[in-house]
Amino acid sequence: MATVLGSSLAFIVGSIINVALPAMRAEFATDAAGVQWIVNAYLLPLSALILLGGAIGDHYGRKRAFILGLVAFAAATLGCALAPSLEWLLAARFVQGVGAAFLAPNSLAILADAFTGKERGKAIGTWAAAGAIAGAAAPLLGGFIVDSFDWRWAFAIVLLPAAACWWVALRSIAESREEEDDRSGLDWLGAGLATLSLALMVFALINAPEAGWTAPDVLWPGVSGIAALAVFLVVERRKGLDAMIPLGIFGSASFGGISILTLLLYAALGGLMVVLPYMLINSFGYSATGAGAAILPFPLIMGLLSRRIGGLATKFGLRRAMTLGPLVVGAGFVLFAILPEAQLDYWRHLLPGIVTMALGMALCVAPLTTAVMNAVDARYTGVASGVNNAISRTAGLIATALLGFVMTRFDGEAGPAIAGFAAAAWVAAALAIASAAAAWLMIDEEAVSGSD
Repeated sequence: MATVLGSSLAFIVGSIINVALPAMRAEFATDAAGVQWIVNAYLLPLSALILLGGAIGDHYGRKRAFILGLVAFAAATLGCALAPSLEWLLAARFVQGVGAAFLAPNSLAILADAFTGKERGKAIGTWAAAGAIAGAAAPLLGGFIVDSFDWRWAFAIVLLPAAACWWVALRSIAESREEEDDRSGLDWLGAGLATLSLALMVFALINAPEAGWTAPDVLWPGVSGIAALAVFLVVERRKGLDAMIPLGIFGSASFGGISILTLLLYAALGGLMVVLPYMLINSFGYSATGAGAAILPFPLIMGLLSRRIGGLATKFGLRRAMTLGPLVVGAGFVLFAILPEAQLDYWRHLLPGIVTMALGMALCVAPLTTAVMNAVDARYTGVASGVNNAISRTAGLIATALLGFVMTRFDGEAGPAIAGFAAAAWVAAALAIASAAAAWLMIDEEAVSGSD
C-alpha cells in the first residue's frame, strides 16, 4: 500500500498539472516560457536525480530514502498550493521533482526486496497498474478540481494520501539495503553535472523561440550545457562501474537502439500530453474537465491492452513489436497533422488519432520493458532499467522545452492554433518513425528475447 501510494502520487502530480496550466498562467500573468518552466521545474530534477535517488536507497536504506522523498514531496506540494508567486511555485516544483526522484526508484526496490517468486510479480504488476490508473485519472480529476474550485486544490488533495502513505510506510516497510560488497559508489559529481547540463540546455531551448538561436542568453547556456554534458561523459567513463550511468551498458548495440527509441518516442508523446489539453482549453473553449476527459482514452487503452498485447508481442518478436508500435504511433500523429483548419470535432478529428497512438504504445511498451532487461549483462539489469526510465523522463523534459515554438499560437483563434498543433504533430510523427527505424536497424532479436 505504501509503495503504490507513493509512486502513484508522483504520477498524479506529473500529469495533473497539464490541465491546470492555463489557469496557472492566467493567475501569474506569465508567458509561454513560464508555462514551460512550470512543467520542467518538476521534470528536471526527476530526470537528473532518479538514478542517484535509487543508489542512495541502496546505500543508506530504501525505507529511509522513500520516507525522506515522501516528506520532501509532500512539503513541496503544500508549497505549490500556497505559492504567492511564479518564482515560489517553480522552486516548490523543483523540490517536488527531487522528492519524486527518491520515491519512484525506491518504491520498486522495496517491493523487489519484500516479495519473491510469483508474489513479487503480482506486487510489481499491481504497482505498475496503479501508476497507470493514477496517470489516467489525474487529468480528469485535476480538470474537475480546477473547474469546481481552484488549481491550488489540485495540489492540496495530494496531501491527505501522502500523509496516509507516510503512516503506512513507517509501520509496514522493513528496512533494506544492498550488501556492502554489491554497492556501487554514490556518483554525486555525475548527478550534479547531469542536473547542470540539463538545466542549461533547457534554459536555452525555452528562450530560443523569442530571443533567437544566436542571442547571448540562448547561445551561451546552450554551449555551456553541451560542455557540461561532455564533462559528465568523461567523469562517467572514468568512474566505470561506480558511475551513475555506467557507459559499458551502451556497448550493447541493442541497448543503444532501445535508448534511441525511448528518447525519440517519449519526446513525441511528452510534447503531446502538454500541448493537446493546453490547446483545447485556450483555443477551443474546453473546460479543464473536458480537456482531461479528451485525453482519457489514451492511458485507458494503453493500460488495458499493454499486458495482453505484451504476451502476443513475445510470440510476434520483440524487435518487430518495437518497430511496428512506433509506426502506429506515428500514424496517430499524422492524423493530428491533417486536421481541418476550419473546425474541430473531437469524435471525428481527435479521437481517431488518440486511439491509434494508444494502440501503438500498447504494442511496444511491454516488449520495451522486457528488451531493456535482456539487452545487457545480468550485472547491469537494474541499472539498465533505471537508465531507460531516466531517458524517458529526459525526453519529456526536452520536448516541453521546445514547445515555445508553437504554444504562442494557442492564445488566439482556432485556425492558427490548429496550424501550430499540426506542425508539432508532423515533428512528432517524424520522431516516432525515426524511433521505429532505430529499433529495426539496431536491435537484435536474439539478444533482447533472452534466447541467445
